[in-house]
Amino acid sequence: MRSSHDVIRFWFIDHGKDDWFGGKPEFDAVLAQAFAQSHAEVARGEAWTWRRTSEGRLAEIIVLDQFSRQLHRGSAEAFAQDKMALVLAQEAIAAGADQAVQPAWRAFFYMPFMHAESLVIQEEGVRLFTALGDAEQLAFMSGHRDCIARFGRFPFRNAALGRQSSAAELAYMQEQGGRAF
Repeated sequence: MRSSHDVIRFWFIDHGKDDWFGGKPEFDAVLAQAFAQSHAEVARGEAWTWRRTSEGRLAEIIVLDQFSRQLHRGSAEAFAQDKMALVLAQEAIAAGADQAVQPAWRAFFYMPFMHAESLVIQEEGVRLFTALGDAEQLAFMSGHRDCIARFGRFPFRNAALGRQSSAAELAYMQEQGGRAF
């Protein structure tokens, strides 16, 4: 298994927003080559020792929450680790691990809240992103919360998860274009 330091270096030093949120197949391929095996190991719970440090906790959450989306784009597997990532994020925040890393990294402790199909969790995410003070991230968080408030789920996941989309969801997805709340 690659180390938590490898994850942090890859995510924050070697790459940035354009890669994280760009949806580029080239980045997905680079990530898969470097971390597909580690992702499988982390998903099996084999990275518990990473939780000894705040950065290690963050690395585990990034692997489960972000790498899952890159490695399994467009499939149900992209969302399979969301609940574990959320639980780990909740525990890390309760322990103050989010406050122990660079502010620019902190949002990734909060991303599992953004990805949850629960209004209660979404509201907590809005609180966390508000406290972070990054207007751009807060706008994304608020958009996710508004989508859950309206539909109770993310319509853009419906196809991957085998769910039927309602007429209202289809209209919403068309309105949003490529913005996948």
